[in-house]
Amino acid sequence: MEQKTQHGYLVLADISGYTSYLAGVELDHAQGVLTDLLEIIVKNFKTLLTISKLEGDAVFGYVDEALVSRGETILELVEATYLAFRDRLDGIRRRTTCECNACRAIPMLDLKFIVHHGDYMAQSITGMHELVGSDVNLVHRLLKNHIGERTGWRAYGLFTGQSLEHLVVPCDPRELHSFREEYEHLGIVETYSFDLHKRYAELSAQRKVVITEAESDLIYDLDYPVPPAVLWDWLNDPARRAQWMLGTTWTAAERPGGRTGVGASNHCAHGKNEKTSELVLDWKPFSYMTAQYDIDMGPKVYFANTLWLTPSADGQSTHLRLTIRGTYHNLPRWLNKPLWRIMLAKVKYRDPYEQLAKMLSGSAPDRAAQPGLAHAAA
Repeated sequence: MEQKTQHGYLVLADISGYTSYLAGVELDHAQGVLTDLLEIIVKNFKTLLTISKLEGDAVFGYVDEALVSRGETILELVEATYLAFRDRLDGIRRRTTCECNACRAIPMLDLKFIVHHGDYMAQSITGMHELVGSDVNLVHRLLKNHIGERTGWRAYGLFTGQSLEHLVVPCDPRELHSFREEYEHLGIVETYSFDLHKRYAELSAQRKVVITEAESDLIYDLDYPVPPAVLWDWLNDPARRAQWMLGTTWTAAERPGGRTGVGASNHCAHGKNEKTSELVLDWKPFSYMTAQYDIDMGPKVYFANTLWLTPSADGQSTHLRLTIRGTYHNLPRWLNKPLWRIMLAKVKYRDPYEQLAKMLSGSAPDRAAQPGLAHAAA
């Protein structure tokens, strides 16, 4: 581990209410619940972050700033981790038939996140590795804040002003609770927070729009030597797309609410007078996304695909499945399907995704020129 100052994002997830929960329940059952919940947090964090340490009922991770080219990825990681946590918490509650205090008190548990950007150093002492630095101290001090008493929120994501400046996420100020926290030796810290209960309800209520295997005209399967969050970034960052979709220029268009998600759109220029418009229909970060494409190349061509991301057992590689369905000249379905398969083969639709796999595995000749690839493939 390098003994030098590094710059990046520091993320701390802390299980709310655990101290009170532990005080009045059976330790053996409580420990089983905690282990289950910590495992789901670690599993999600490891898709992007390096885990620094487990801290009782909290998980602390970090990532070098050079590996996060798309600021929304950190915000999406927080949301995706909370969704997984809540689903697991609800699953434990539903499937248990135990009447012990530990099982009956599960609903009092929740989760909060602290996100900061700053400097840190990885220190190794007698075989143990730990991050040190004032910014590391600040992340942990921010666990003692006034968000809960001022808002009544039990679960929230708290971002320091410094982290938002680096993330460059165009959040609507009305959606964030701004407050100044002050700590001895660390001074005044600007914080911006949002209610994860509200966000969970919004994401859960969104209609699932996917192209199933039965509905698809063609299915592609590929494997990538990077975690789902890293692959997600390469698939959705317009600037990065141009690096593996050779001969194309992608630009971001509409961003409802200032963020990528359902209703967001992108434009692509490619070939002679050919343009493609992309509209996001469903958006579940690091799991799947569905988009519709309108291609203007003389006759109008429409198609939609779902990109399904499945992590490996250790979370360090990803299987990608593309399920694709298209429409050409508004032909009847029985005729459209074979023609669409021929068209996709003709335009070599699979090739860019294979190019991306080569880039991330280090077999593409221009890999050295791609920022973050060396770490992503490691």
